[in-house]
Amino acid sequence: MPPRPRFDRRAPVRELPNINERIKYPQLRVVDSDGKQLGVIDRIKALEIANQRELDLVLVSEKANPPVCRIMDYGKYKFEQEKKAKEARKKSHQTEVKEVKMRYKIDKHDYDVRIGQAVRFLKAGDKVKCTVIFRGREIQHSNLAETLLLRMANDLEEQSEVQQRPKREGRNMIMFLSPRKTPLIKKEEDAKENN
Repeated sequence: MPPRPRFDRRAPVRELPNINERIKYPQLRVVDSDGKQLGVIDRIKALEIANQRELDLVLVSEKANPPVCRIMDYGKYKFEQEKKAKEARKKSHQTEVKEVKMRYKIDKHDYDVRIGQAVRFLKAGDKVKCTVIFRGREIQHSNLAETLLLRMANDLEEQSEVQQRPKREGRNMIMFLSPRKTPLIKKEEDAKENN
């Protein structure tokens, strides 16, 4: 048996940003903090200009020829980048798949409750998996389950679009609905507007 790897107590090595003295290129294309081009100058002179203005020289594009640097307050720049990343994470919504289970012999009130649940999930931006469960010999009535799922898709037509039509999987019949991106305009409303 091979020996277990030893636990490394050292702090993880962080990649430091290329700013000020860490920039090793002799010639740099320098951009002012206002966005004005200062031209191609050597590294030492660029560092002097940045020090005079009490700002940092930050390497923006390493791949350009010569590399592009910008004179800016690096702490403020880093803070702004972190703030933007945080906002982007906050705005992004992870879509989940929520499930609505029922039997094909469902009562009207129970069906309305399932419709309400599905509407709530769709409004939250989640996908809905509609499942009809078969028990015992009920599997013979898969056509009734398909009719029920299609009725559900029709009732939720304004909020959702069918992502996957009803299909049997083992002892269940499933259908996937996803939230509608654009609102559906009913045909009756179109007819009223035309008259």
